[in-house]
Amino acid sequence: MYHDHEAFKFAPMGYRMVYRKHETNHCPGCGQQQWIVGRASAECAFCGTPVPLQGGQMNGAGLVRARGKTDRYAPLAA
Repeated sequence: MYHDHEAFKFAPMGYRMVYRKHETNHCPGCGQQQWIVGRASAECAFCGTPVPLQGGQMNGAGLVRARGKTDRYAPLAA
């Protein structure tokens, strides 16, 4: 199987701002430190600049994960 090793070189991509939990995060737009943190991103409370969370994953009560084989075409129990 062919793998493209050039696709994921992170050094040429440059710096990517992310919100890091339990650290001091400065807004890239205005420099403030107040954030409204959601499930997938954090937003500056002053200027509204969105920044992705460091984890890159979604977790919480609203996340639904299907595990195993699901029967998509089963008859409805009406």
